[in-house]
Amino acid sequence: MAKDLVNLLADLKEDEVIAIVRERLGKNEDPMKILNEASRGMEIVGKRFADSRYFIPDLVYSGEILKRINELVKPKLTGGGEVKKVGKVIIGTVAGDIHDIGKDIVVFMLDVSGFEVNDLGIDVPVQKFVDAIKETDAPIVGMSGFLTLAFDSMKQTVDAIKEAGLREKVKVMIGGGQITDEVVKYTGADAFGKDAMAGVALARKWTGTK
Repeated sequence: MAKDLVNLLADLKEDEVIAIVRERLGKNEDPMKILNEASRGMEIVGKRFADSRYFIPDLVYSGEILKRINELVKPKLTGGGEVKKVGKVIIGTVAGDIHDIGKDIVVFMLDVSGFEVNDLGIDVPVQKFVDAIKETDAPIVGMSGFLTLAFDSMKQTVDAIKEAGLREKVKVMIGGGQITDEVVKYTGADAFGKDAMAGVALARKWTGTK
């Protein structure tokens, strides 16, 4: 069943995906498990896009399917009420990079996990991150970048946060296809998440949320 959901989402089979999600929720399956599998399916979509097997319309369509899954699953996570917000996170794809599928999955998973997410979008200028920290007092900043050129943008952003006197107030996580521990050291970030769930785990750890 897990493989079915992952592969059907990766293949953009909207009707089949929604039918499986409804069926599994009807059997009271763990909604987070379903979201995990949806995340894995979206990662395959991202890889197919990187390999030029999928194009922009396919990415947009996959995002619409993910929104429908979210609409079905979210009430099961919250018992029909509002998600209790457990912390604020600023996130964006750094300057010079326009890849957003990985960021969007992280935003989605943080949202359903109870975080208030300020999504700055793609190709985000350094100063926009700094201004967002000042405006929101968010204690966590997430930077996404798929291209290697994003590493310099991440470093410049962390340096700007330091220069603004805000570095001690925030934890910085970075993510993207080619991020390693060496890149974390180079950029001055605190940690990297290899996938969306790792990003959520970091946010929970830093906010003391179980």
